[in-house]
Amino acid sequence: MDVAYLFDGWAEPMILSCLQGHMGTLAVDDPEGPRAAAVTVGDFCFLAGAPSRALAAGASAAILVPRTADWHPVIEAVWGQHVRPYTRYATRKDTNRFDRAELSALARPPQGVTLSPIDPAAYSLLGQADWSRDLRGLFRDGADFCRRGIGIAAWRDREIVAGASSYAIFDGGIEIEIDTHPDFRRIGLATACGAALVLACLERGLSPSWDAHTLVSLHLAEKLGYVSAGPYPVYLKV
Repeated sequence: MDVAYLFDGWAEPMILSCLQGHMGTLAVDDPEGPRAAAVTVGDFCFLAGAPSRALAAGASAAILVPRTADWHPVIEAVWGQHVRPYTRYATRKDTNRFDRAELSALARPPQGVTLSPIDPAAYSLLGQADWSRDLRGLFRDGADFCRRGIGIAAWRDREIVAGASSYAIFDGGIEIEIDTHPDFRRIGLATACGAALVLACLERGLSPSWDAHTLVSLHLAEKLGYVSAGPYPVYLKV
């Protein structure tokens, strides 16, 4: 069943993650002749094609991303007060814009903090706290992460206090996740981890895709060399 045409031109790597068979699930309105499709990857459900109440109602993800505005009234009718509109910020997918020397400078962590690749042991530790669980991405376990993913952990003594990693993967690239322990924010850890991860991706020939949930995240992306591709509307479940 070929529904890729419904997503043609939608520059969202997480959709590719599903369509390429790496992660996520695909649902359609009609298996015999699909006119609409929903790609679910982790916390995101991407809705494309002719608006479908059934697909909107079946969306289990926390963030609903409609391709076109005609999905908006359908989502609002189906979910009512259980969703609210929200704005996310896309960035351009152009790896040639990065300044490796600048990234190397930004990747230096504050005194007392060291950076290292996320290995199976670190992956296990990331699952022990709410703030860090998303850094494990959508992988089955630590071995799967180390085989298919990539990540950087920031350590203070024997504690992971921040990290940047592959939330999802697609052919030739990753979708970036960055998180910091609440007690260690605003001291440059996200910058250092993010810069180190982007450098690691470039060294491996991977495209590090960044999609910002907030303006703070967008500003961090721009600091690392990303260029804004503009805001876009989504719905958050509440």
